[in-house]
Amino acid sequence: MSDEPLPGLSPESVDPGVTEVVADLRRRDPDGTKMAKVFRATFDQLYDGQRTGRYRVDQLFKTEKTHFGTLIEINLQRELRFNDGVVLDFEIAGHEVDCKYSHTGQWMLPVESFNQIVLVTQADDRTATWSAGVVRVTEVNRRQSENRDKKTGLNAYGRSQIDWVFKDAAMQPNALLQMSPATVSQIMSARSGQARINELLRRATNRRISRNIIATVAQQDDYMKRVRDNGGARSALRPEGFLILGGDYSIQRNIASALGTVVPEPGEVVSVRVEPSLPEIGVEIAGEWWQAVPDNRPTTRPAPVVPR
Repeated sequence: MSDEPLPGLSPESVDPGVTEVVADLRRRDPDGTKMAKVFRATFDQLYDGQRTGRYRVDQLFKTEKTHFGTLIEINLQRELRFNDGVVLDFEIAGHEVDCKYSHTGQWMLPVESFNQIVLVTQADDRTATWSAGVVRVTEVNRRQSENRDKKTGLNAYGRSQIDWVFKDAAMQPNALLQMSPATVSQIMSARSGQARINELLRRATNRRISRNIIATVAQQDDYMKRVRDNGGARSALRPEGFLILGGDYSIQRNIASALGTVVPEPGEVVSVRVEPSLPEIGVEIAGEWWQAVPDNRPTTRPAPVVPR
């Protein structure tokens, strides 16, 4: 069957219900922070990295991948405080709204969503992006073909009618997906949790590293201890010239900014190798000036102790 609108049907230029739902979503989450948090947390919830060491979608079981959409629905409702719908998933701005997730953007739409408003969602952990939009599944917007479960999808015109609340918005990155599989394999092959964390912070320089990534690599209950001083990565890597900067401390975020590296958010760390510099170049720590090392060449001086 054709993927085009049916002949003789003319779409409405504005759907008041869709407009009201979009406005309500933007009121609840003006900058997308809450929804970004949901997508990041849902990936991490399914990976369960602290117990399994997993960090990629292709490492999940088929049933876990299928469950992703259900978790997105549950977690969005919890974070944005939607009321339950009577027939569909949510009630938003007085309208019944179905929630659909697809890794690929090919949302499967059951009969009960026909002529209803749907919140369509999508996320890509490799690019650390997510999208959420609203569309009504009218006859002109949906495909005429169906699968054996009587489900269908949006046609090309229907996809063009999605009112995107956020499109390709950023979420907290997955540092392990930003490195080559060979590098990650070398990190994960170390025998102890402390050795794995040390290698992570050697390799993943100038990257935002979340608590969940640290837990995934350490696979221990006290995983954050593996980053700190007194036997953790900060003291182990200091002789090699590494600063481990934490986003929970404003002074360390300022140091990252002055060094020209990625600035960690709260709950994250950034590893950067430094070397002495001329005055007024880089950042002053404990009376000396330091700059980021632009490549992986060895440094001759230990890094300074990071102030809090």
